[in-house]
Amino acid sequence: MTAGHTTDSVIIRAYCDADWPAVCAVHDRARPDELRGSCDPRAFVPLANEKEDAADFQRSRKFVACIGDQIVGFVGVDGTYLSWLYVDPAYYGRGIGRRLLRLGVSLIGPQAWTVVLTGNSRARRLYESEGFQVVRTCEGFNAGYPCTSMRLALSPSAAIASPDIERPCLSLGDPNNKQTTA
Repeated sequence: MTAGHTTDSVIIRAYCDADWPAVCAVHDRARPDELRGSCDPRAFVPLANEKEDAADFQRSRKFVACIGDQIVGFVGVDGTYLSWLYVDPAYYGRGIGRRLLRLGVSLIGPQAWTVVLTGNSRARRLYESEGFQVVRTCEGFNAGYPCTSMRLALSPSAAIASPDIERPCLSLGDPNNKQTTA
């Protein structure tokens, strides 16, 4: 964190529409790290330009992490799906992602599940350290580029019995998306 800021100075509050530009900026700075090792970097699309992702974001219940007036991360939940979790790379490793994840899980409960690109080891370690387990892997496409993702769940048996089990690991836009159960 910048000088004078501790993890305690991070405030998590409900998202409001005025946060959209700052949330897009956090997403767009963090997204290349998410894609690295999983997908061609050309798969990066700014959040504001990705209509399907923007619609998914708007549908989710969202919270932002702030230091002063600056948004440094955000989380979103959509039913039992932890749909969004991004932290500005300048604030990695400071516990902000863990606090946002715990908030999301507290809103969802033990049926929580999410999707992680396989090469995103930082995210996978965070989720696994909070009790998530891999329940499925998917081969597909992201913005037209091949990638592999994993569906993780707090309770694998609940994830398999979930009514949205047919929902793909990642919205890839490919009807031939191959999924396997871990």
